[in-house]
Amino acid sequence: METTIKEEALRAIAELPDTASMNEIMYRLYVIDSVLQGKKSAEAGSVTSSKDILSEIEQW
Repeated sequence: METTIKEEALRAIAELPDTASMNEIMYRLYVIDSVLQGKKSAEAGSVTSSKDILSEIEQW
């Protein structure tokens, strides 16, 4: 059974120390969301190769 986003968020928050600030909680959730979005993009083929990125950097 696949983990829901809500379950993932609750697990991430539960792993933080009781002294975690709201900023730490929000950052943890932001990172999880960013990783999930990146995985979806990669699966959809919507990514830029490292070769293309290096080429763009060289043009700066």
